[in-house]
Amino acid sequence: MTSSAPSTRHIISILVEDRSGELARIVGLFSGRGYNIDSLAVNRSLEPGMSRVVLTTRGDAAVVEQILKQVNKLVRVHKVRHLEGEAHLERELCVVTIRTQTARAREELERVIKLTGARVLAFSATAFSVEATGTSADIDHFLELLRPLGVRDMVRTAPVALSRAGAEADSPVVEVSSLS
Repeated sequence: MTSSAPSTRHIISILVEDRSGELARIVGLFSGRGYNIDSLAVNRSLEPGMSRVVLTTRGDAAVVEQILKQVNKLVRVHKVRHLEGEAHLERELCVVTIRTQTARAREELERVIKLTGARVLAFSATAFSVEATGTSADIDHFLELLRPLGVRDMVRTAPVALSRAGAEADSPVVEVSSLS
């Protein structure tokens, strides 16, 4: 996406038939039009034979409107939602291994864990593996707090998101349903 307009983050949720090649069609639509996918999460949905694709992208309102229209034209896409504002919930998972070779480092890590609600997964005399969940901003903040301690390794999921309970009736969630 090359544009001089301000580029904001958008979360798009796509309900698509669980068939071989469907993810490739969605990704191909983005790349073929010069749009970037910042993150991507895919898994089965509660509806049999369907998968939920949650992706983040950047662009202005016109770009996102175009993306929604183009994705909705894909034959096996059943529902496209633009999740925005307070009408949705989103979470990421982050697992980090931190060096803790001194008592002071362990104390500081304990402080960060209490402050952020993170959870210890494994530990040794010189390192801890910790998980945290939260919004993208929460995870960014968590990693900034850990950086001075010495992050040895880190993995982070793409955001998963859905409409907040009751949001369908009174929220700015934009839904485009295919005519199949």
